[in-house]
Amino acid sequence: MIGEQVIVTVVDIRGDKVRLGVQAPKSISVHRHEVYEAIQAENRSAATLQPGDLTGTNPVRPASLAVLVSGGGTTLQNLLDRIAAKSLNARVNLVIGSRPGLIGIERAARASVPNTIVERAAFADIDAYSDEIFARVEHSGAELVLLGGWLSLIKVPEHWEGRVMNIHPSLLPCFGGKGMYGQKVHEAVLAAGCKVSGCTVHFVDNGYDTGPIILQRPCPVLPDDTAKTLAARVFEQECIAYPEAIRLFQRGQLRVEGRRVHVDAPNRA
Repeated sequence: MIGEQVIVTVVDIRGDKVRLGVQAPKSISVHRHEVYEAIQAENRSAATLQPGDLTGTNPVRPASLAVLVSGGGTTLQNLLDRIAAKSLNARVNLVIGSRPGLIGIERAARASVPNTIVERAAFADIDAYSDEIFARVEHSGAELVLLGGWLSLIKVPEHWEGRVMNIHPSLLPCFGGKGMYGQKVHEAVLAAGCKVSGCTVHFVDNGYDTGPIILQRPCPVLPDDTAKTLAARVFEQECIAYPEAIRLFQRGQLRVEGRRVHVDAPNRA
């Protein structure tokens, strides 16, 4: 619609040519260039829309994230790239590394994201270790913790249950557990002769890869796959799955009942 009395509709599309229909009272004169200029203005306006900007939806504020890394930080980089591209309405408040010298921490520094190191060996037990991690997370103002290749076991405080996620490069509960990470997972999938693999996003409990499953994305295992080629294909699905899980959390659509995570319909104003 242009103004309150002029309506423009698409009546035909053939190749790169679009034919428009214009409805207006006889008392109003509409010129072709006015129609095109109005459409271009609408397109420019639509390009700036963020989640929650549309009429009839609840405004969604950016999700505040803390990301825990133990390696190269490819999961972190995927999130940073999607945030920069505005396809993920979020911000990373803090990155925590499990040891010095991690490429994941270097990625955070290059993106000007606050980062810190919390080493397991510096603490007497898992309780003290976990308390320090979550104290730093809370100080950062993050509301959701994401494990991205994090290899140290942590104990999730009760008030953080349902607010800590992990992504695993297999279709859990298969090929998960202590010691199953990275290339080891894909080697095990190939050794078992699986025809399908994929990734799993789940809430974190106090075990290895045992929390309630939020979502999974499958991918084929090809006859000539190596652990490296399969890992690349699984990671393509991880890049989609984690942002989607964040959006579901952000919109309040995740509801946990026992071992099951229900995805409710989004609330509409």
